[in-house]
Amino acid sequence: MTDTRPVMLLTGASRGIGHATVKLFQERGWRLLTVSRQPFSPECRWQEARESHIQADLEDLSAIPALAEIVRGRLANGKLQALVNNAGISPKGPNGGRLGVMGTDAGLWTKVLNVNLVSTALLARALMPELEAARGSIVNVTSIAGSRVHPFAGVAYACSKAALAALTREMAHEFGGRGVRANAIAPGEIATSILSEGTDELVAAEVPMKRLGTPREVAETIYYLCTDQSSYVNGSEIHINGGQHV
Repeated sequence: MTDTRPVMLLTGASRGIGHATVKLFQERGWRLLTVSRQPFSPECRWQEARESHIQADLEDLSAIPALAEIVRGRLANGKLQALVNNAGISPKGPNGGRLGVMGTDAGLWTKVLNVNLVSTALLARALMPELEAARGSIVNVTSIAGSRVHPFAGVAYACSKAALAALTREMAHEFGGRGVRANAIAPGEIATSILSEGTDELVAAEVPMKRLGTPREVAETIYYLCTDQSSYVNGSEIHINGGQHV
């Protein structure tokens, strides 16, 4: 019997926003394919986790075609309803400090841009036939750090996220005629395991709602952008930060 559930491919699925997104989409009847640098953990209790997990390092751009072939082979009807590009790295300096221009060498620039930006474009390019067949949706996860200097996010991360917002606009313009929408979400301070020391003070001083966001709140917005509820939303970047950007 053919599996007729809509399919989402999610990169960076192992924790935080990615993990919450997997749970929400699964609750709502979607089939999930997930990509992570980490191998499948036998401790994972998610039903279908082993067959849904794909181990891949997005820093290695030469491996993108092989990753796309694996995804293609796991689609029952050649259709991919959603591609959510959530994978991202934000290197820190000694003692977890922010890395500025002077602390970021060429190798680190390349690593961050490959994972956070270039792999996103190449993965969408490789899977365009499957997205087009489904009239699918692309959601890129940018950041508040892409539009303002952030006390914790380093320069390479910030630049990669600003560029990802521009890439989203380019995708929306280029892919819209193919029936594929592209949008972005820009989270602010979200309650995950990777929060930096001093986040509580930042929230108190800069977030009008005076609280952290939750991964579930971010996942709900991703879900909206992947469904027909947002059928005429294309090229948008939705801020999810309690008003921190105003």
